[in-house]
Amino acid sequence: MTLRIDYRTIAPEAIATLSQMNDYISNSSIDSTLRYLIEIRTSQINGCSYCIQVHRAQALGIGEDDKRLDALERWRESSLFSNRERTALAWTDSVTLIAESHAPQDVFAALRGHFSDKQIVDLTMVIMSMNSWNRLAISFGRKAPNA
Repeated sequence: MTLRIDYRTIAPEAIATLSQMNDYISNSSIDSTLRYLIEIRTSQINGCSYCIQVHRAQALGIGEDDKRLDALERWRESSLFSNRERTALAWTDSVTLIAESHAPQDVFAALRGHFSDKQIVDLTMVIMSMNSWNRLAISFGRKAPNA
């Protein structure tokens, strides 16, 4: 038996607070293309099929390429991502796996070559927010619509 709780109905104030973070992110220094790549990658690491499906549809909706999205899980081996995107994806992996990685200084230092301090904070907010949404969806059994 899979535990399922409609956390959105049970704690609407908490969801509204997380949604405010999404509002901030939507108006942040991180462009939508990079944001969706980060959200999908975070969701891949965490195994959140619901969030992968939602953010993949959003990325495709703004013109992202299917080939890049298909290659995202193997971004390190793919030539489809810019150096800037690769640096952001390395940070995404490190922050999402923080218990293992401890946010290595070399990965953080590489960000400085592509992002301002404000962008680094905003990038980290995208990762942090997505990790929160993943944890809710996975913990309470939220399934992708086609699952």
